[in-house]
Amino acid sequence: MTTPDGQLTPPPGCPAHGLGTDQIRRLYGPEAEADPSGLYEKLRAEHGSVAPVLLHGDLPAWLVVGHSANLTVMRNPSRFSRDSRRWTAFQQNQVAMDSPLMPVLAWQPLCLFADGAEHRRLRGAVTDALNRFDRRGMRRYVTRFADQLIDGFTGRGTVDLVGEFAEHLPMLVMTQLLGAPDEYGPQLVVAARDMMLGTETAIASNEYVATTLRQLVARKRTEPGNDLASWLIQHEAGLSDDELMEHLRLVLLMANESTVNLIADTLRMVLTDSRFRANLSGGHMTLPDALDQVLWDSPPLSMIPGRWATIDTELGGQQIKAGDMLLLGLAAGNVDPEVRPDLDTPLYGNRSHLAFSGGPHECPGQDVGRAIAETGIDILLTRLPDLQLAVAEEDLRWSGAWLARHLTGLPVRFTPGRPKPAPAPAGAPAAAVPAQATAPTVTPAAAPIAAAPAPAPRRSWWRRIFGRRQG
Repeated sequence: MTTPDGQLTPPPGCPAHGLGTDQIRRLYGPEAEADPSGLYEKLRAEHGSVAPVLLHGDLPAWLVVGHSANLTVMRNPSRFSRDSRRWTAFQQNQVAMDSPLMPVLAWQPLCLFADGAEHRRLRGAVTDALNRFDRRGMRRYVTRFADQLIDGFTGRGTVDLVGEFAEHLPMLVMTQLLGAPDEYGPQLVVAARDMMLGTETAIASNEYVATTLRQLVARKRTEPGNDLASWLIQHEAGLSDDELMEHLRLVLLMANESTVNLIADTLRMVLTDSRFRANLSGGHMTLPDALDQVLWDSPPLSMIPGRWATIDTELGGQQIKAGDMLLLGLAAGNVDPEVRPDLDTPLYGNRSHLAFSGGPHECPGQDVGRAIAETGIDILLTRLPDLQLAVAEEDLRWSGAWLARHLTGLPVRFTPGRPKPAPAPAGAPAAAVPAQATAPTVTPAAAPIAAAPAPAPRRSWWRRIFGRRQG
């Protein structure tokens, strides 16, 4: 609702009611983008485990910054629904159609926005299909594409590991797991990144992704294979073509976004964190341990929107009204003093972090993301064992976003080497990986690809350097 002079006024019953927008901190703007961790701690000091905040357009919500409070919301769908149609702001037409909140909050026929029996039907299909992947099969794809990416820059001696490695590897692997032809991968990398950045061409990129996946569904109905698209089509849940496309897009984009950040932040820690490197050199940390530490300190998604209160309720000392929106503060909850009184104490091996959410909506693809990140990083550091940061640590930069922070670059130097000879699979050319991103164009479905060959045995970087077997 607005006043005659166009100023937003909070509706009755919303978190901001009685406080005024000038008394509530915003999750957008200079303060939030420059120092989100500092903002979370201010909110914790001012309000406790649940804090009133403002989103784009000064729309009110609650940010859950406590670890225990986050778990309460995640595990109680009867009190905190995933159905965004319950949001008071939607019901009162306060959200503009061109609001940056719409792509992530507008209701869609996805398991992400469903509760109860419908959630179990849709989520069950996705989970069952993802569980059919085996770790060894995924490693073949990761090895294949990681080697191709590294071959593209190994002779130079310098590279930006975000722009030329982390931002490409997950999508290239995920297109294979979905069952898409090789040539889909590079274009989907560009389109997906464009969508996440919210550029002027984001809508066109989203349409490209949707069109490509609709083509894939149509193809897999007549030419099924051992892939996610085929398994979803065959599932007893009986997903419609629209449901199939939407869930393939959800898996593709969420797995890509979170895994890109996980790879980038883990590589950054390996190169910059003295505590981290000391543990490695002392032989006490395996790569899976390292990923756990990063998931505590730098979760791929800082927060997850949202949950909507189904009834008037109390949480963290705050009175939540039915229809209020809550944001799961994953990064804030992970540093809650109640569970981490000493942030310098290593937590590798401890997987009680909030990085993958929890409860019935816990991320179903977390094992896939971890496998891609772990294998890709291992291959990179095995082939380029003398990586060094090429700039001062304080010169690294992040792009601010209300849901996540993205490392914009990780320039490194290393001893130049030669590309690794690897013959293409019989009957199929190797996938092309573009050095520069180009605008995506829709291409017709191509012929099926052959299975990736098993990689030659390699010594793990962790084992070669520190004489340990991975755990």
